[in-house]
Amino acid sequence: MPPFLSISRRTRRTPFTDRVTAAGVSAYTVYNRMLLPTVFKSVVEDYHHLKTAVQVWDVACERQVEIRGPQAAELVQMLTPRDLSEMVVGQCLYTPMVDETGGMLNDPVTVKLEEDRYWVSIADSDLLLWVKALAVGFRLAVDVIEPDVSPLAIQGPRADDLAARVFGDEVRSIRFFRYKRLAFNGVDLVVARSGYSKQGGFEIYVEGGQNGEPLWDALFEAGRDLDVRAGCPNLIERIEAGMLSYGNDMTRANTPHECGLGRFCDTRSAIGCVGRDALLRVAREGPLKQIRYLEIEGDAVPPCPEPWMVSAGGELVGQITSASWSPDFNTNVAISMIGRDCWDEGTVVDVATPDGNRSARVRDKSWL
Repeated sequence: MPPFLSISRRTRRTPFTDRVTAAGVSAYTVYNRMLLPTVFKSVVEDYHHLKTAVQVWDVACERQVEIRGPQAAELVQMLTPRDLSEMVVGQCLYTPMVDETGGMLNDPVTVKLEEDRYWVSIADSDLLLWVKALAVGFRLAVDVIEPDVSPLAIQGPRADDLAARVFGDEVRSIRFFRYKRLAFNGVDLVVARSGYSKQGGFEIYVEGGQNGEPLWDALFEAGRDLDVRAGCPNLIERIEAGMLSYGNDMTRANTPHECGLGRFCDTRSAIGCVGRDALLRVAREGPLKQIRYLEIEGDAVPPCPEPWMVSAGGELVGQITSASWSPDFNTNVAISMIGRDCWDEGTVVDVATPDGNRSARVRDKSWL
């Protein structure tokens, strides 16, 4: 019998957990101390459905760090090398967040709710503690809390049709990485055009856990003829799309430049960022390694729970952190961190998989 996950109060349920269970979830992981579904039918079947229909995802594990008060904008800028000076209410921005060494602490989406109020929708790390420490250490006039907000995602090519049936046609006019407050059951919810897939859709920031199940039920009732299903971030699709997983493809040991996120680093103008000086040096000297995508030859590779070493000419040059067989592209797709001498498009390297060494080819761009 394989190991199983023992769930206690330390592993928090979400407002949607009962509905996810009823929908037939078959696997979970733990993310920000909360349950995150990872498989329903199978990774492959979930992948095909995501690309052809519409899914509702319980992503309440994307916890919010709320920053509010007269110096909220100052504190948010301290967290990220991306220049937020032109950010407006109604906008969401992808914001790599770094420590004083320039190391990645998280790669959240930051939502500007008011001039003095933000939500930072975090990946899997204790960013709340870092933000609180900066607020206290610099004696900033802010409050930093984790609000009762649980994101629910609608993803897939039919996402607009499903969302419009519940929120009205106004939802169709929401621009990418923008949001509107739209009514549901007498409550105005933040509905953003964003999500952890390349198939299109929305993330709904459900304020108040009591609103979770009614919204879930309304979406499934409205989407009966759209083949709506419960889903979750899909391993194959995210690798094809080149969507990085914090804690897996990148950690605090990496800078944004190593993660291929240099375009989000406005280190000359983002003056308040605590890691600015360190990142200025990195930008000047250039990274020694960087995220690249690999096509691995041969039959389907096994799962990659631990990094696979990548070599060239008998020398270690990097590692693969995510890999899977892609049915649509008929190849093994992978995300890797590769040294600069081997990261050029078309470079052939060797990968030490659990099934033996495989040849692989470097790609500059993801598949989607």
